[in-house]
Amino acid sequence: MADGQPVREISAAALADAVAFGHAVTEPAEPVIIRGLCTGWPAYRAAAESWAVLTRYLLRFDVGSTAEAFVGDTAIAGRYHYGEGLEGFNFKREMLTLSQALDRIDAACADRAASTVYMGSLPASVFVPGFAEENRLALIDRSIEPRLWIGNVSHVACHFDTYDNLACAISGPRRFTLYPPEAIGDLYVGPLDHTMAGQPVSLAAGNTADDPRYPRFAAARNRALIADLAPGDALYLPKLWWHQVQATAPRNLMVNFWWDGFAAGPDAPFTAMMLAMITIAERPEAERAAWRAFFDHYVFRPRGHPLAHLPREKHGILGPLKNNYGSVRAMIMQLLRGR
Repeated sequence: MADGQPVREISAAALADAVAFGHAVTEPAEPVIIRGLCTGWPAYRAAAESWAVLTRYLLRFDVGSTAEAFVGDTAIAGRYHYGEGLEGFNFKREMLTLSQALDRIDAACADRAASTVYMGSLPASVFVPGFAEENRLALIDRSIEPRLWIGNVSHVACHFDTYDNLACAISGPRRFTLYPPEAIGDLYVGPLDHTMAGQPVSLAAGNTADDPRYPRFAAARNRALIADLAPGDALYLPKLWWHQVQATAPRNLMVNFWWDGFAAGPDAPFTAMMLAMITIAERPEAERAAWRAFFDHYVFRPRGHPLAHLPREKHGILGPLKNNYGSVRAMIMQLLRGR
């Protein structure tokens, strides 16, 4: 695939505090590379010395918790994906401790015939308690937990997340190939309920540019953005942006933070979409168009608040969400119970 346009960059020095981070990074809701954001971390300094020093640093915190690891034969070259015809997957899953994973990563580097290992989304509090306290970012809330991603060379299939993401390269470079949310129809997305790690993936991204099975992918490819991270750099990725992630070093570590910066309560937009699928998706076209008009009016609000023509005190449950969240939720639950 040809390279896309580069992602906008800013320097970590330009972000004095969380307020500046919000204005410059999260509020525009576009990907941003923050150069040098994590160079003050002990983990970064350990990695800058060597992988062996980084390994010793991580094992200081290891408590022996186990998690699922992807283990792939050399034939897949670190590209973890489906098997032929979406039948199963081209890798195995094994439960490993952090220590075991690190040993297997080293073994794959020493023996080209050995299987490669990829282990992701490890909550720091479970696997390396104490790591978060030593490797913090003042720009985001302390309650947002870091997660670790370690492995050999890997090519993670193009997917989206339902949370805002700050991904920090610590050891080894990372390349993110990004597609905007509205490219979804050109990415040929796989099943929602048969996935590698919980999220559906693009079947077209990462294939040859002229794959006849995916003719619409050319439109998505022309909109791609490229984010190349060196160790110490970070990428802010808004929720629902599609991203394919390549780690090219024989051994690598990334740390990320997930959060929903604009949540009004515990309910997730993805849940609302799933409910809409079973209630609307297969109704007649004319009725779907009618519901689209109602969703636009009440939810997406291209013309502003749906009751802007009334005094605010007459808005009822459509008043400020911070005051009415519980009332709206109670009405929804009553409707779901059929009462």
